[in-house]
Amino acid sequence: MPALDSILQQKLQLLEAKHQKRRLSETEYAGGVKVTRAGRELVSFSGNDYLGLAHRPEVIEAAQKAAGQGAGAGASRLVTGNYPLYSELEKILADYKGTQSACVFGSGYLANLGTIPALAGVGDLILADKFVHACMIDAAKLSGATVMRFAHNSLAHARMLIEANRDEHHHCLILTETVFSMDGDRAPLKELAALAKEFNAWLMTDDAHGLGIIPQQKGLADVEMGTLSKAAGSYGGYVCGSATLVDYLKNAARSLIYSTALPPAVVAASIAALGIMQKDKTLTKKPLEHAQHFTSLLGINAAGSAIVPVVLKESEKAIKASELLEERGFLVTAIRPPTVPENTARLRFAFSALHEKSQIEDVAKIIREQGWLESLH
Repeated sequence: MPALDSILQQKLQLLEAKHQKRRLSETEYAGGVKVTRAGRELVSFSGNDYLGLAHRPEVIEAAQKAAGQGAGAGASRLVTGNYPLYSELEKILADYKGTQSACVFGSGYLANLGTIPALAGVGDLILADKFVHACMIDAAKLSGATVMRFAHNSLAHARMLIEANRDEHHHCLILTETVFSMDGDRAPLKELAALAKEFNAWLMTDDAHGLGIIPQQKGLADVEMGTLSKAAGSYGGYVCGSATLVDYLKNAARSLIYSTALPPAVVAASIAALGIMQKDKTLTKKPLEHAQHFTSLLGINAAGSAIVPVVLKESEKAIKASELLEERGFLVTAIRPPTVPENTARLRFAFSALHEKSQIEDVAKIIREQGWLESLH
C-alpha cells in the first residue's frame, strides 16, 4: 500500500472507532417529502428544502428555459460570466432584505470565504459565536485577523471580549447566524447590533436557515449573507448590504473574482423561487408551524425555526436511533462531532411546508416510545 494510503487508512480507522466516519448514500426524490434509498421509500426530515421549491414545476420550468442560454456560464463574473439574469436576482435579493444592493456568489461557503477576509485582516479582530457555521470559521482563520469565539448567544461574553480587546485592533467584525443550523435557535440580533455600534464594530449575519422561514429583521446587520440552496430550493450564496459594500466585494472577494459564475439555469431557478416566496405567505409560514406542532407533541420548548434537534449525546446512540427511524420509514440523519460539540450527537429534524401532520405525529410518537426525550431535559 502506498505511504499516503496507509496513513489515510489509519485516519479512517480512527474515525470509524469514534463513530464519526461518514458515507455517501444515494438518495432519489420520490415526491413531496419522500425520498428513496436502497429501494425503500422514506419520509425525510433531513432536507433543507424547507418550502419544497426544489421540485416546484414553476421553478423547474424557469431553470429549463434558462438552460437554453448554456449549460455553464463559461467564465468568472468579472470576465464574461455576468449575464443579465444576475442583475435581476440581485435586485430581488436586495429588495427582499431591504438593502441597497446584493452580490451573488457560487455558494454560501464561497460567499463567506470571500467576504470575511475582504473585510478583516491582520491587525483586525473577529468575534464569532461558538456555533457559527464551519465556513465562517474557515474564512475567519483565512483572513489573518485575531479570531475569538464567544459562548453561544452570550451577549455578556461577547461584551467581555470586545471590551478587553477592541482597542488593540483596527477593525472589528462580529459573526453570528440568524438561525443556527444544528440547534435551530435564533441569535439576539438587536442586542448584537447595538453592541457592534457601541464599539465601532461591524455585524455580519448568516441567514442560510432563516430566509423564507422567519421574518426578516431588516437594517440590523452591516453585512447580510445567506444561501439560495435551502428555502429557495436552488443553489448559490449571496451578500446583501450597502452599494459601497457590494462594489467593494466585486473588487476584493477572491472567491467571487476567481470562480466561474453559476449556470443560467441555477440563477433563473432562484429568481422563480424567490418570486413564490414573496407572494405565498401561507407557504412560508408552514415550516415553522410544523416544527412547533412537533415540539408541542413532545412537550418541549416551542421551535423558533424549522429546525429541531433531539440531542442523544453519544454518536453511537444517535446512529442507532437514525437506523431505527429508517426501519420505521423515516429519514433523520444522525449529526455527530465534529459538526457538533463532543457529547452532543443528535437527530436533526428539519421541517418542510410539504410535511403532513400525520407524518409529524407518527415520528413524534416513536421518539416518545423510545424515551429519547430524556436527553432534552
